Amino acid sequence: MDNKRFLSLLCVLFLAMSCAKDGDDGSNDPDDNINITGYNIVDTDVTEFYDNNSIISSPLAGESYYGQDANYIINPPSYTDNGNGTITDNVTGLMWEQDMGEKITFDEAFTKAENSTLGGYSDWRVPTIKELYSLILFTGKVRGESAIDLFINTDYFDQPLGDTSAGEREIDAQTWSSTEYVGQTMNADKTVFGVNFIDGRIKGYPKSKPGSGVANTMYFRMVRGNTEYGKNNYVDNGDGTVSDLATGLMWQKADDGVARNWKDALSYSENLELASYTDWRLPNAKELQSIVDYSRSPQTTDSPAINPIFKTTEINDPNGNPGHYPYFWTSTTHLDGANPYKNGVYIAFGKGLGKMNGILMDVHGAGCQRSDPKAGNANDYPEYFGPQGDLRTVFNHVRAVRTISK
Repeated sequence: MDNKRFLSLLCVLFLAMSCAKDGDDGSNDPDDNINITGYNIVDTDVTEFYDNNSIISSPLAGESYYGQDANYIINPPSYTDNGNGTITDNVTGLMWEQDMGEKITFDEAFTKAENSTLGGYSDWRVPTIKELYSLILFTGKVRGESAIDLFINTDYFDQPLGDTSAGEREIDAQTWSSTEYVGQTMNADKTVFGVNFIDGRIKGYPKSKPGSGVANTMYFRMVRGNTEYGKNNYVDNGDGTVSDLATGLMWQKADDGVARNWKDALSYSENLELASYTDWRLPNAKELQSIVDYSRSPQTTDSPAINPIFKTTEINDPNGNPGHYPYFWTSTTHLDGANPYKNGVYIAFGKGLGKMNGILMDVHGAGCQRSDPKAGNANDYPEYFGPQGDLRTVFNHVRAVRTISK
């Protein structure tokens, strides 16, 4: 056999093996036709399992509470200390400032980034909220205003607490992003989204102190590298699903309009059959936050903070007013409070509602991340909790996800 014919046969054999990768019958998995490019979402690092009130042993498929965060460990966190004041996230390709320094204003942060030569690099920037949220780990634990375990890896990152000697709470050490809310909070405040790595939340914070107009100061952690991080690349598959080619996740295009408690949200997702797929699950907190569109809000686009390729049920707010959008459950438990296992993380694609001085308003912005009790009596909710009167309910909506297999 001559060399050309031998090479041709090898090519044919290679192609045949590629086509038959999912079985000897040569059938194709639909996922094989999807080209994934973009960025990885870092896992939450959660390995414990919870019911509504306690730590439990690992549930098996088909059992109650199966499908929660720890059942699906994808892209575990991995960091490298570069020894020059920078930390590389090996999953995302982002490089971070290790020590944030002192609190500064929003405008000062951009000046700092522009002038920084940390580690010998000059392309530092203020991170977007999606970049910043990539660092959160839900192994953190908090009780009200008191820190217990931080929601960031402190082996690599310096994370201060609030200065209690100056009258601050321990949780008053928020890290701001470059992402400004397109709406306003508290009715009139210009707002910046930030992550609180002390209490494990995304909230919108006023750029200026109410009344005085003096610029607020917060922590900022500079970033560089992977400028594609957080940029979605959606494809409507025409079968009730939407693929994000940036992350390799496929999403349920429309929620089913049903509000559920956390346990039922897990069960619904695990048992969902959609577009011939049966491997749907409830997304973890970081996966769900990846599809927030921070350029949209009910105040400015009359829509939820999500790309209009998705369909989202419109609901009334607790006062009966239309134009509100549901909070959406994640599979992640938020360890907060006297019973740290009772709350589940949700993402608000509509207004982050709270009641201030008896008035229901957007206190944290569409795209915030908070948590609700996993279970409770419907007659006891909604309730309002904390200094911003955060709206609480045990009944949130679901948008299931699956990983596109490659």
